[in-house]
Amino acid sequence: MSSYIRAPSPSPSDESSDLDLDLEELDPTNGGGGGGAGYSAGYRSILGENHRSSFSPTRRGRTSVDGAAGPGRIALRRMKGPEGPEGPEDEEALLGRRSGEDTHDEGGPSNPRDRSATGGGERQLLQRLGSRISLRSATGEDAVIDFTPSKETRVVGLRPSGAGAKYPPNIISNHKFTAFTFLPLTLWHEFSFFFNLYFLVVALSQCIPALRIGYLSSYIVPLVFVLAITLGKEAHDDIARRRRDTEANSELYEVLSFTDGGVPGRKKGVRLGKKSAAGAEGQDLGGGGDDGIRTVPKKSKDLKVGDILVLKKDDRVPADVVILKTISNEANQVEEGGGDGASGETFIRTDQLDGETDWKLRLAPALTQVLRSSSLAHLTITASAPSKEVNNFVGSISYSPPTRGPTTPSTPGTSTALVPGASSSSPSALPATASSSVGLSVDNTAWANTVLASNSTTLAAIVYTGPETRAALSTSRSRSKTGLLEKEINNLTKILCVLTFSLSIALVALQGFENNQNKPGVESPEDPGEVVSGSWYVKILRFLVLFSTIIPISLRVNLDMGKSAYALFIERDKGIKGTVVRTSTIPEELGRVEYLLSDKTGTLTQNDMELKKIHVGTVSYAGEAMDEVSDYIRLGFSAGGGNDASGGVQAASVIHSNAATTRTRREIGSRVRDVVLALALCHNVTPTTAAEEGASEATTTYQASSPDEIAIVRWTESVGLRLSHRDRKGMRLQRAGTGEVVVRVKILEVFPFTSEGKRMGIVVQFVPGEKGEESDLLGGGGVEGANPNTGDIWFYQKGADTVMSSIVQANDWLDEECGNMAREGLRTLVVGRKKLSVQRYQEFSAKHKAASLLLANRDKGMGKVVEEYLEHDLELLGVTGVEDKLQKDVKPSLELLRNAGIKIWMLTGDKVETARCVAVSAKLVSRGQYVHTVAKLKRKDQAYDVLEFLRNKTDSCLLIDGESLALFLDTYKSEFISLAVQLPAVIACRCTPTQKADMARLIRAFTKKRICCIGDGGNDVSMIQAADVGVGIVGKEGRQASLAADFSIEQFCHLTKLLVWHGRNSYKRSAKLAQFVMHRGLVISVCQTMFSIASRFEPIALYQGWLLVGYASLYTMAPVFSLVLDRDVDERLANLYPELYKELTEGRSLSYRTFFVWVVVSAYQGGIIQGLSQLLVGLDQFKRMVSVSFTVLVLNELIMVALEITTWHMWMIFAELGTALFFFASIPLLGEYFDLKYVISWAFLWRVAVISAISLVPPWILKAVRRRLKPPSYAKVREI
Repeated sequence: MSSYIRAPSPSPSDESSDLDLDLEELDPTNGGGGGGAGYSAGYRSILGENHRSSFSPTRRGRTSVDGAAGPGRIALRRMKGPEGPEGPEDEEALLGRRSGEDTHDEGGPSNPRDRSATGGGERQLLQRLGSRISLRSATGEDAVIDFTPSKETRVVGLRPSGAGAKYPPNIISNHKFTAFTFLPLTLWHEFSFFFNLYFLVVALSQCIPALRIGYLSSYIVPLVFVLAITLGKEAHDDIARRRRDTEANSELYEVLSFTDGGVPGRKKGVRLGKKSAAGAEGQDLGGGGDDGIRTVPKKSKDLKVGDILVLKKDDRVPADVVILKTISNEANQVEEGGGDGASGETFIRTDQLDGETDWKLRLAPALTQVLRSSSLAHLTITASAPSKEVNNFVGSISYSPPTRGPTTPSTPGTSTALVPGASSSSPSALPATASSSVGLSVDNTAWANTVLASNSTTLAAIVYTGPETRAALSTSRSRSKTGLLEKEINNLTKILCVLTFSLSIALVALQGFENNQNKPGVESPEDPGEVVSGSWYVKILRFLVLFSTIIPISLRVNLDMGKSAYALFIERDKGIKGTVVRTSTIPEELGRVEYLLSDKTGTLTQNDMELKKIHVGTVSYAGEAMDEVSDYIRLGFSAGGGNDASGGVQAASVIHSNAATTRTRREIGSRVRDVVLALALCHNVTPTTAAEEGASEATTTYQASSPDEIAIVRWTESVGLRLSHRDRKGMRLQRAGTGEVVVRVKILEVFPFTSEGKRMGIVVQFVPGEKGEESDLLGGGGVEGANPNTGDIWFYQKGADTVMSSIVQANDWLDEECGNMAREGLRTLVVGRKKLSVQRYQEFSAKHKAASLLLANRDKGMGKVVEEYLEHDLELLGVTGVEDKLQKDVKPSLELLRNAGIKIWMLTGDKVETARCVAVSAKLVSRGQYVHTVAKLKRKDQAYDVLEFLRNKTDSCLLIDGESLALFLDTYKSEFISLAVQLPAVIACRCTPTQKADMARLIRAFTKKRICCIGDGGNDVSMIQAADVGVGIVGKEGRQASLAADFSIEQFCHLTKLLVWHGRNSYKRSAKLAQFVMHRGLVISVCQTMFSIASRFEPIALYQGWLLVGYASLYTMAPVFSLVLDRDVDERLANLYPELYKELTEGRSLSYRTFFVWVVVSAYQGGIIQGLSQLLVGLDQFKRMVSVSFTVLVLNELIMVALEITTWHMWMIFAELGTALFFFASIPLLGEYFDLKYVISWAFLWRVAVISAISLVPPWILKAVRRRLKPPSYAKVREI
């Protein structure tokens, strides 16, 4: 292991400030259009995502609408469609409702065909911004988004005549070759190996008559066979990749298509794309006619930038899109325009991009949410250049509606709200002829490969396609992987080649560098006059051909066939059922792994959370004790008798009235009710109701960005308090048994969880009311301020104990109980609350809103206000312990792998706290081991301090986030990796897919060790492809990682058997097989050398024709190849003593030492066989001498294989006996080479027996003595 590299200490220096845009340019009013709302929204989004992330209706209405973002897969489905009028029927058509229903468009805009297009100053502003964006990221004040210099900010118009053609096509391309590059690239790769190139040169030399020895086919056929197998595998794999690409590229998606009415300046009857606007294809969204909007199917590969997709539940996003509008499919929520049912909210699943199966909330901009579908054609999106950063996006969207004419002023009728019923203060009240602009952030996007999870229809505009999508930029191209064993064999063949050259030159030198005729030293060689030696260099070349068996071409044949056998053994193993070998060229690499880089979500964990324990100060509840909690909830929320929906609120108010009393005096029942109510309200969970296919009743599911929150809300339902409704404005809670609404609240503020804050808060106002008033209670404004006549205002907060301990009131049990839960591997959350007066809340709200408008230090200002008014002296309610269920047998699997000498790193895109909890519960971090957390490093001197600390504490575990990791890789790459590889465990969280792949490459480059990467999501593909061995798990996150991996398994625990059993066997078998094949070639080459010396150094073949071909194939191949069935220990011992695996990483099974031992053995046996054959038979009896030496040569190889076998298998016995019988049975057919009369004599038999004994007994004795004095490890454990 390399020692730690000490880095020079940097001198602290101030960070250079980012290049900010001129604020005047961020004012849309400078462009001649847009009002104040557009102004504030525009500049805020351009500066980044530092807008307030809240469900507050006031804030949502005022700001630029935080949008939806998510990562996605490279184009999986798509469809195309036409465009139509601004009638209210468009939502109905999108949802598949009957167009015959009565709808009225009150105060809608006039016929858009009478309007003309206006460029608008807003578009000019956005174009000016296009070349100047170098903006702040929302991930931190000082973080800067780095765009590719060669690419520019794009302006995308959503009209049919948009500029989508100038951007790359939306085509998935995972294949390696084309029809023209397949042969050149594959042959180049094959002949980059020295022994393949050597075999090619030898085979081509046989085209020269003076160098031809034996049959031409004996040299050409084996080479062609090897190349055919390799090329066939590559072709098969690439064809499979192309087939998957074709399926993905051909999937259909619906696209909006606008007719004449939706697009200004287009003459009636002009064809839109390949289909006429009035064609029969597609779905009419507007009720028919030229003014209708239609959806037409469009293949994924035909989608272009600017197309508007129509996505529905479970549709996978085919490209990077900006969400424009959502329309709920739930019958009780579908409304025209922008009512509650069309709030612009949708959920996406991002498992294939960031590895998290949690649903992410995304929002359509308020500007576009209230527009009718026909008006979407008048939108223009300005988007930043394509980037790998899946958590960042900077852009804006502007609406420039057409007017009646260039000289016709707007009438009052055309300035009414776009959506009936919209208030004048809402974004939907924008004049129909006024240009408007709002900013876009990552919350408004859905990246390719994400899946729409909500039961809604979503309209989204494509901004990036194909290779420019986040998923494509974050995914590495697949590479051809070559095993370490092949590289080692390649080096050994170079040594053999040097030996061959040296031997050939030496034999010619001993004769003298003269141009003599052929003068053989025997009387009757095979046609001695066939060759005229001529020049000395010709002799050297002939010797090189004669000794080409030293580097046997059958080596590649045997190794490739062996790899196929290992792959078959793996796939047929019932203990790891479902395992698939996708790369059969590197199974022996499974036996050489020293570093394992693992994903977390879905790999080590099931991503299935469950609340296991709750502590309320003096009492803990877990297991069966949860029934007692249910009793408290049933009693606590039944005060109103059940008929009055405000009864639960009244009961809650009673509980609240006791908040001032000390905790020690409160009853246990009140404490339990308080903490359960707090958990039922303090979250970002949204319930959705949908009927599954074949189901008679609809089922309710919970959607949230964190599985912890879903687990907590499920638990509150299990104890009797169910979340029945939630939107941006409020929540309703029901009693689980009766369905009676017991709690209603208005949501005043929401403070989402962040990695920096490690806490989540919410301000709610309890609202009493009858059941009939529910829609009014939750549908009112509610956020302009608290109504003094309604219920109390409470601030609830939950978070990590490290931050909450300083926020809640002083206590003596919090730290102890959190420590107890952490030791149990539970994720702890501390829950607290604080009551606010109306005046106090209004004061807070005013200051908070003012801070949210700051251009500089906005987050810091908002945080300071929250801290001043809310985050202090909270009443401590309790602590929850949530368990993230691990995969089956993860703990023993990780322990076994560590004992096998494998260092395990966990790389995840999840939060720091989550990664820590999983590392502890999975025993990746041993109990009591110090975990050094490194997060949010921004300066070089801070990184240096961390290195200095870890340098003096190498027994600690490192927990580092992606931002800090990027800093280390930029500033102290060598120093960091040299130190990190010495630590017992490293956990990297918030890693991007690219960072995961970079870490795999960096470890391999620095340590020169074999790296195995395992994951289950699309975000793990780059890491898997960058590893020496990539393993994919088929799980909840799809099959993308499994398809890209070298080996696919179904559970993490299968990895242990794959490595410790199959990997070990594959490597040891391949090593032994390679050495025997080289031994077989060396022995016959030594025999040839002995004969050449005896024949006065002439390059004459000893074994010609069939003898040379048969020796390497029919007479020895089956016994040698049967070594792929050998095993030194059984599976039980391999798992019981994982240290046996550790030995393999040292490469002792095939090393220079073992190689030279086999060279010595081969030289001894070849010299004995040919030397004694020449002495006991004589050179004058050439056929008799060949009969004896060749027979001993074959028997020697068969017996040597038998002596090396550790565990006999039925097929081994069959191969040994069958080959021996076949050889003796074929002797009568060898009359051309053997003296058959001599073969059946006793003279032949005793000579064969004596020479065989002298050849085999000494090596066997030496091996037995060595095993007795220094037995191998496997022999020791077999004896236990």
